[in-house]
Amino acid sequence: MVDSFNHCSFGHLRSFVKGVWSFCKGVMNSKSWVFQSFNGVIVVGSLLSFLLAIAYAYLFLFPIFQPAIDNSHEIPHSNNSISECNYFEGNWIQDENYPLYDASHCPFAERGFNCLANGRRDRGYTKWRWKPKNCEIPRFNAREVLEKMRGKRVVFVGDSLGRTQWESLICMLMTGVEDKRSVYEVNGNKITKQIRFLGVRFSLFDLRIDFYRSVFLVQPGPVPRRAPKRVKSTLKIDKLDEISNEWIDSDVLIFNSGHWWTPSKLFEMGCYFTAGGSLKLGMPITGAFKKAMHTWASWANTTINANRTSMFIRTFESSHWSGRNHLSCKVTRRPSSRTGGRDRSRISDIIIQAVKKMAVPVKVLHVTPMGAFRSDAHVGAWSDNPSVPDCSHWCLPGVPDMWNEILLSNLLSKN
Repeated sequence: MVDSFNHCSFGHLRSFVKGVWSFCKGVMNSKSWVFQSFNGVIVVGSLLSFLLAIAYAYLFLFPIFQPAIDNSHEIPHSNNSISECNYFEGNWIQDENYPLYDASHCPFAERGFNCLANGRRDRGYTKWRWKPKNCEIPRFNAREVLEKMRGKRVVFVGDSLGRTQWESLICMLMTGVEDKRSVYEVNGNKITKQIRFLGVRFSLFDLRIDFYRSVFLVQPGPVPRRAPKRVKSTLKIDKLDEISNEWIDSDVLIFNSGHWWTPSKLFEMGCYFTAGGSLKLGMPITGAFKKAMHTWASWANTTINANRTSMFIRTFESSHWSGRNHLSCKVTRRPSSRTGGRDRSRISDIIIQAVKKMAVPVKVLHVTPMGAFRSDAHVGAWSDNPSVPDCSHWCLPGVPDMWNEILLSNLLSKN
């Protein structure tokens, strides 16, 4: 539009100047008007001054020599802020530097998760590393991590998949300890699924890594009076687990939940929900989980000292059950090429939404998509009870090691 306007203006001015020149030429050729009297000279001079003033005003109002400005190719202002690494968008790549440890040499790895010791022959599932698209996960260095975590207390809270990550981290860090006897369970307990509290101390580094079994995060409750016979137990979805006070005094706090929020673990076992002391028989599981996450978030907002404690929560881990009733477990030799819809989870969505509304900062370890490809990494028939297939838990070493590498990258990053 500006170019068109200037072209038009230039045409008008050219016509105007041409007309002025013709007029002046005619005046100069007129002997009777200019040279016959002194008054004629004055009139011509006045006329020329007037015409020059008009021409100057025309040029001022329509500056034909000013170049047109095209903003369509203007260089945008650069944004110097570096976007945060999305660790959970990427793919699995083969890496011969893995596995990071031998579970048979780690006394804190449950026998049920040590697939190689339980007869699995193919080791290919241990040779995969997660590679984010837009960043790199630093190579794990056990000694460096131990030094940086000196004097800290790390607490895991959740279900058996949380315990798997806890065991994985301990086994990873033990590779940096020469005297293995300096690492021990604080109460002398063996690692079993029945114990609610397990704590391992790295005495040379004054480092504690604890696990609290709290599969729902909220409190179990009694059966209310006059409840239907099908109600055998309840969950107080508006009350956090009564052992939550033991989680507070920590430097790193990692939560997980969701795997017990299923009909087979709740309604089929006669477990229903209560809130405000009232039985909620018609409440769906997703609605109850949303309320439980709100309870958890409110507790964290009012209890956790963000200046000391770094807080994380892990999303739902993908399982690979198949068959008509999802009871068949087929463990592949390589990762899947497609997710089969396992990269999405309603439980994960609820966790993410709850964190977005929190006042205290919480990092979401969104492991659901990355686990969706790992149909090769489940325990399957290689547990301590091979008659019961397992397409929910992961072999150690394996996928949980990658969760910990991402966790440590978040914790130890200079940024």
